[in-house]
Amino acid sequence: MRPVRCYVLCRLLPAHFSLALRSLVLVLLCITPRCQAVQAENVTVLEGGTAQISCRLQNYDGSIVVIQNPRRQTLFFNGTRALKDDRFQMVLFTPRLVRITLTNVSVSDEGGYFCQLYTDATHHQVATLSVLVLPETPTVEVKQEAVEGGEVELTCMSPRSKPAAALRWMRNGREIPGVVSQQDNGKTFSVSSTIRIPVERKDNGAALSCEAFHPALGGQKRIRHYRLDVYFAPTVRIVPPTGILREGDSLSLTCSVSGNPLPRNIQWSKINDTLPERAEISGPTFQISRLSQSHNGTYLCQAQNNYGRAADHYTLLVYDNVSVTPTVPPTPTTTQPITSHPTTPTLLTPSYAPDAEDPGAVVETHSAVPYAVIGGVLALLVFTVICVLIVTIWCSVRQKGSYLTHEASGLDEHGEVQEAFLNGNDASQGKKEYLL
Repeated sequence: MRPVRCYVLCRLLPAHFSLALRSLVLVLLCITPRCQAVQAENVTVLEGGTAQISCRLQNYDGSIVVIQNPRRQTLFFNGTRALKDDRFQMVLFTPRLVRITLTNVSVSDEGGYFCQLYTDATHHQVATLSVLVLPETPTVEVKQEAVEGGEVELTCMSPRSKPAAALRWMRNGREIPGVVSQQDNGKTFSVSSTIRIPVERKDNGAALSCEAFHPALGGQKRIRHYRLDVYFAPTVRIVPPTGILREGDSLSLTCSVSGNPLPRNIQWSKINDTLPERAEISGPTFQISRLSQSHNGTYLCQAQNNYGRAADHYTLLVYDNVSVTPTVPPTPTTTQPITSHPTTPTLLTPSYAPDAEDPGAVVETHSAVPYAVIGGVLALLVFTVICVLIVTIWCSVRQKGSYLTHEASGLDEHGEVQEAFLNGNDASQGKKEYLL
């Protein structure tokens, strides 16, 4: 009867034996030439990789060696294939080492592989195969649209990994705390991390990222980049032309529109009127050739999307094609152009000057010098007429008073003469006395 395997005998030792004593007994038993032992090594491999399962023999005497899978199906019988699975290959069979390989490993292959040696009794050792599943690049889901002034909910998911992956949200180098959930799918795990953040118009296009960590990645990480898409109502601004527009000029207006989504239809109109016949519209551009004063008015640009509408207006003012030619003094001694100043305009001669508050407007002005001269002359004439009237009236009143005074004096003289004549006095004496 053949001796029993060494490790089996060691296991039969009483439980109160110390580890050192057990080891000593095992060594003493195994130094005998007929002692046989089977040793198996545990294996860890990535899913899709190749696993090597090895069984080490001690003092092999030609007994039967069988290798079985976790379901206790025989893979090899003394080096001969027993299971028709081409992924398993016998690569080595010697009195000291038996090795097989398993290609394209999956999590279903995980478990204990039995190295069995059949002597007088059946003895075996188990090699445990562990399979790691790397997480794929995570995905990002949006529960609802991100609208200006609201909140957006983003979920980062790693649907399959073993062991479970760790997820982290990042924005501008800073971590955003999320709510993590994990689900066991049997031999793999699915993990998700959800965040809720408020959004404004300025957040449109903001860059976020979800990072997945796993022990089998060796310090590396799988990253999913996500660009935030915030929806908001449009804004409209009309880009006006520069300078003053006169009759015969051309008008070109550009309607600058922003929004998310960007409005596709841009509408041009004229307030309280219809668009001119010569108006040409090409998307955001509005043009009129050969302007006239009949084109004056307020023009409107409108745009809208699903989140609102906006408009902007431009008031067109076309001026007469009138120009004032300034008088340029002769400059015979130089050939360089000299800027001349216009001479003082004549009375009621209009000139045109730009308004300081509105560079695009023209204000009609008149020289102030003729009005001052006219006012002075009129005031002098009125004053002269009034003086003449006063003098005339004063002289007339004085002459009339003098006449009345002499007439009264004559009457008094005549009365005195009569009184003298009646009194018997000499009239001449009375007259003389009157004359005195």
